[in-house]
Amino acid sequence: MSEEAQIRFDDGASYERLMGRWSRLAGVQFLDWLAAPAGRHWVDVGCGNGAFTELLVERCAPAGVHAFDPAPAQIAYASQRLAPGAPVNWAEGNAMALPLADASCDAATMALVLFFVPEPARGVAEMLRVVRPGGLVAAYHWDMLAGGYPLAPIGAEMKKLGHESVMPPSVQVSTLEATTALWQDAGLQDVQTRQITVQRTFDNFDDYWDSAASSNTLRAMFAKLSAEEQATLKAMVRGRLDGSDAPLTVSARANAVKGLKPA
Repeated sequence: MSEEAQIRFDDGASYERLMGRWSRLAGVQFLDWLAAPAGRHWVDVGCGNGAFTELLVERCAPAGVHAFDPAPAQIAYASQRLAPGAPVNWAEGNAMALPLADASCDAATMALVLFFVPEPARGVAEMLRVVRPGGLVAAYHWDMLAGGYPLAPIGAEMKKLGHESVMPPSVQVSTLEATTALWQDAGLQDVQTRQITVQRTFDNFDDYWDSAASSNTLRAMFAKLSAEEQATLKAMVRGRLDGSDAPLTVSARANAVKGLKPA
């Protein structure tokens, strides 16, 4: 991971094109796996631009959702996603210090967030604190270290050119083994994990490349490359994906975890 690069999300529309659609694809399988009853009170930690929160409302019929994110621009975008009267309270919030009372929710989730939390164990402890006894604590995140990230093909080719990809600050927790240990060490019961594989089809290679180029991390890395190096990189990634003018399907893989707070 580059020490000088900082991963920030400050454009909800760009994030939607880059990652929001991926989040919903994985989120459908994740929520089906959770199989939570309707009418529950949820907290969505690190809601981003609201892509997963919207899906949560659509598929789980919650009584209410507290959706928190540290980025004001993401909250501003997210608050426009749902119709007036939707049971969501959007607010700025820190995953390691949620502004909620103890045992005030039925379920807590993180969607593509845990590896961005500086102290993941504190983030899990906060989710555990705010759910009631018997409540659900769950998350899913890209299988970063095993190449499950949607932009992994670009990162792999950049490495061939001598440039390391920027990784989230807590990328080490993205494996199934590390995630399981976090949930078990927090004292959660009935801990279960699974992998979620999703596919997204782009109009063509340039559609994939342009969506990826909106990434803050890639912009920072591309800025270090000459125009010739950028062209070389693009050609290498195109070759890796067998990209052409035909529709292009890209796969990604996420690791998911769930557990229950002791009654």
